[in-house]
Formats: sequence, structure tokens, C-alpha cells
Amino acid sequence: MTDTSFPALAHKALRDTQMRRNIRKATGTIRARTARVTAELPDWEALRSAGAAIKAEAMRELDTHLLKLEQSVTAAGGQVHWARDAEEAREIIIGLARKHGAERVIKIKSMTTDEIDLNPAMLAAGIDPIETDLADMIVQLAHDTPSHILVPAIHRNRAEIQALFEDKFGQGRLSDVPTELTAAARTYLREKFLHTTVAISGANFAVAETGTVGVLESEGNGRMCLTLPKVLISLMGIEKVLPRFADLEVFLQLLPRAATGERMNPYTSLWTGVRQGDGPEEFHLVLLDNGRTRIMADDVARETLHCIRCSRCLNVCPVYERTGGHAYNSMYQGPIGAIVTPQLKGYDAAGTLPFASTLCGACYEVCPVKIDIPKILVHLRGKSTAARVAGHRFDGEALAMQAVLWMFGGNGRMAAAQAVGRIGQKLLARDGVISRLPGPLSGWTDARDFPVLPAESFRGWWKKRNKGKAG
Repeated sequence: MTDTSFPALAHKALRDTQMRRNIRKATGTIRARTARVTAELPDWEALRSAGAAIKAEAMRELDTHLLKLEQSVTAAGGQVHWARDAEEAREIIIGLARKHGAERVIKIKSMTTDEIDLNPAMLAAGIDPIETDLADMIVQLAHDTPSHILVPAIHRNRAEIQALFEDKFGQGRLSDVPTELTAAARTYLREKFLHTTVAISGANFAVAETGTVGVLESEGNGRMCLTLPKVLISLMGIEKVLPRFADLEVFLQLLPRAATGERMNPYTSLWTGVRQGDGPEEFHLVLLDNGRTRIMADDVARETLHCIRCSRCLNVCPVYERTGGHAYNSMYQGPIGAIVTPQLKGYDAAGTLPFASTLCGACYEVCPVKIDIPKILVHLRGKSTAARVAGHRFDGEALAMQAVLWMFGGNGRMAAAQAVGRIGQKLLARDGVISRLPGPLSGWTDARDFPVLPAESFRGWWKKRNKGKAG
């Protein structure tokens, strides 16, 4: 059985030097750009605080806002569907596509559809899903998986994309000039846009007050998906709801600057229900839970749902930069993926992800809505360990931690362990340090020396110092 844990996949990724160069170059470029444009705003920190406050309010009264959203969308001529889990969401979307006789659909901003494994289900149902976002299209054509929240094909360079397009498009020899590659993709997609009746989108935000749904993108493919087809189906995690239309003022400044380093997105599409002769004739909004209410119940981890998917935490993360996104084995990668995925998939499937961090805090410093990712990582590490112990999967590390817990649990046991340690270390200590521990403990000393135990403990010294002083 293939090991899909983060340590195993990261170890494999670290050997891919080309991928690491691609990731390092791309994240470095994005990091510099976002730092420059966020520094332009004198009230950037105030905007971050406002975004955090709005998201906290939205989560605090989530049920009220979702019911209001349903009411507003319905009043504007749209239809709302509630999906408890991935299976239910797939059934709703495929059912709507079949109802309209769709043999294929076009898609945009579809990360949430990756979460529910929609594409394989649609193919099994005889419906061809066409990704139109350039990076998502590259991933789909290569039979690959996303490696970045915002730039799913960040692990590929221009030469690799050139070879892929030459193979898939049949347009002859291409150069690796971005404008020529983009033109080839445009030619490939144009026919799909003009002759497909059903589109599927994600959503960056939805406004409870008005029923307005929004998508932010940089290429224009989303605008084509959102306006040309007769039927539009939008899949949205329930955490994306905002209470008021005025709240967009904050997030339309935060998201583009934090995500792509743009002052505003080239294409910001907002729509409210349906309108005669303007855009799709039918609009369906699918509200997805799929574990989100379970996250809501955790007082510490609830902040996870504040995420606006800007991916800025990935671009500053030293772990992500070295391992890339595939090591996370999830559509959500990097620091935010390390806290989202275990809570959605469970600790059996993703229990190693909370440990995929140095806890350096860079992600918290740049998050546009101030999610304290390091705090949540530590919290989830405890839950992951507890789940492993509860499942009686006592591997070597778990057994060692249980032994240490027992030892630290009593003064007498601690003192006895110290006494034994002072005797045992005589065989290993050299010049006041232990440079090599034996057996499975050797990992501790691969990159550091282990300090020797002092000849006398603090408790022993204190007891001797104060002997006879009482009274």
C-alpha cells in the first residue's frame, strides 16, 4: 500500500529539483509583488482587522446569514440547494446537468469541486467537465493534480506547458512565450464557451443581504462561463457568506492584493439571481457543508473558516517552498491546507499535516484576515495524537510519548529517570554533549547535539541548599 502521509510524500518531493526551482521562483515573485502592493495602503492593518471582524461575525451567526442568503437568492429568481456532504453535492450538480441534457460543462474557480471529487463523478455519468481557468486547464490536460491554491500549475515551467499544449491542442509547433501559449489556450477554449449550455463555478463570496454571488479572476475565462451558458451552477462552502453588501468593500481590497499582488482583479463578476435577456436563464447555488459545521464546533479551530483562499500563507511558507503542493495530498496545500484538510478528511487520512510546519509564524503575519494558523496547528497536533492513541495505533513515536508522559507525571518517577539517565549517559557523553544517540533516538542527533544531564538536578540542589533552614 502506498504511503500518502506528508512525511513520505515530502521526502519524494525533495528529490525533484526542477519542481523545487519552479516553486521557489514563482512564490518568490508573488511574495515580492504582494508585499509591495500591500505596503502601499496606509490602512492595510486596519483592513486586516476589519476583514477578521466581519468573518468572525459571519461565523458567529452563520445559520441566520445562510437562511437570509437563501431567501435573497430565491427572491432574485435563483434556486438554492443544501448539500450535507460531498456525495449529496455531486448528486445535486450531476442531476441538474442531466436535467438539461448536458454532455459537457465548462468550469471556473472550481477548487470546491475538487474537494468533492466532482470531475471523476461527472465523467462516470457521461458528462465531460472542461476546466477553463488556465492553470486548472493545464492540470486537467496533464492528468495532474493541483499544487497551489491560487496557481494550481505552479510546479510546471513554461517549457513543460509548451510541450503539453503542442501534444494536446494539435496546433503545430509553439514557442514558450506566454502570449503565444495563452493564445493557443484561447483558441482551444473558444468553441467550448460558445457551444456549452451548462457552467459550474465556485464562489469567492456570497452576500446574505442581497443574494449577490461573486467571483474574482484575472483571465476573463470566468466572465465567459458566468454569462454565456443558459444554466449556471455555483458550488460554495457555507463559510463564504458575508452579512452585508458593504462588506465587499473590505474584501475587494484585501483579496487581490494578498493573492496576486494586484490592486484589483481584472475581472470581478457579481450577479444576483437571474435577469431576462442578461446572462444565464437559470441560476443554482449549492451550499456545501462537508464537515464545516464540525469545524465550527471547535472553539480554537473555528478561525479556519475565515480563510478567503488568497494563498498568501503558501507563498511565505518555508516548508511549502521546499516540498511543493503535492506532498499535502489535498486540494488545499500549505499552512492553510495543513489545518483545513485534517478537519475535513479526518486524522486517519491527514493526521500528519498539522506537523508539516516549523511554527515560524510567517503565515499568521501575512494572513489578510489574521487567522492564527500556528495556534491552530498546535491545537490540531494534540487532536491528531489523541486520535492515534484512541485508535490504538501505537507506533514507536506514540509509545515513546506515552512513556514520557508517564515519567513526567510524578516527581518520584522523574527523579528516578534522571538518576538512570546520568548513569547511562557516561557511555555516550563526550566533552559535555552527546553527539550520537543510539537506535531510533538517533534522529534527534542527526542535526544537533544532545546536552548531557547535569550532575545534580535543580530539585536536589534546592533541597540540599535549604536543608536545616526550616524554623
